[in-house]
Amino acid sequence: MRVLITGSSGLIGSALMPALAAAGHDVVRLLRGTGGPSGNLHWDPAAGTIDDLSGIDAVIHLAGVGIGEKRWSEEQKRAILESRTVGTRLVAEAMAAATPRPSVMVSSSAIAVYGNPGDAELTEESPAAADYLADVVVQWEAAARPAADAGIRVVYPRTGIVLSSRGGALDRMLLPFKLGLGGRVGPGTQWMSWISMADEIAALIHLLEGDLSGPVNLTAPNPATNLEFVKTLGSVLNRPTLLPTPLLPVKARFGAELVESLLLYSQRIVGVKLLESGFEFQHLELRGALEAAVAGD
Repeated sequence: MRVLITGSSGLIGSALMPALAAAGHDVVRLLRGTGGPSGNLHWDPAAGTIDDLSGIDAVIHLAGVGIGEKRWSEEQKRAILESRTVGTRLVAEAMAAATPRPSVMVSSSAIAVYGNPGDAELTEESPAAADYLADVVVQWEAAARPAADAGIRVVYPRTGIVLSSRGGALDRMLLPFKLGLGGRVGPGTQWMSWISMADEIAALIHLLEGDLSGPVNLTAPNPATNLEFVKTLGSVLNRPTLLPTPLLPVKARFGAELVESLLLYSQRIVGVKLLESGFEFQHLELRGALEAAVAGD
């Protein structure tokens, strides 16, 4: 297939492109602005412009402002939301207008939609929560509706914590843990639903080539509590994890709302649809996933 990717320079996109090529797909990047390598397409979400997508067979849409990079000011919250909804709607409308139309849209999403359910196990059938990030996800997924209304198969991979030493949450944790300063966050009882980078990439290709539609949780079958995660990472790095992470300086830098949502929410997610579709995880257990990540994925 001729597969168009947005967000191709991000953590997941940069790993996905060579994997798609290795699977026999022709990869096209959707880049901002004009110019750059030939064979790619261009868009400007703020201006509402995008190249004709005729001749594209499928789209994997990954673009969006990182949710944990800056304090959540009202301006940053708006940027997080609009970077997802405006871009997603533009791509979906372009897909619907193409002749012929692409057959599938894999439109990135997140398990943040489930909020803070505590110890409850949640599946794709569980309802959305009522908080800022959950509302972002609801609007993000709804923005792809023009593609679905045009008869295009749309699937929303609701991704958990992707374990990689090249970016994301784990990458930010590695330095303090290597210095022996890593420890549980808050009570340590909150659930963390994770997925290895290798399985994230394989799952996205599985969704592209398969027949699933709608929300699909991309998390390993064995979520871990924060305390279990911390102890396992400390063991992999051969470092102590005795001291809890002090939250006051983190909240001072990033704000209480961000810290609560990203570090203290408990999310015990089960990827029922992915497992039932026959997907086979390379990393079922946390230790193996962390070892692979620390070794450079």
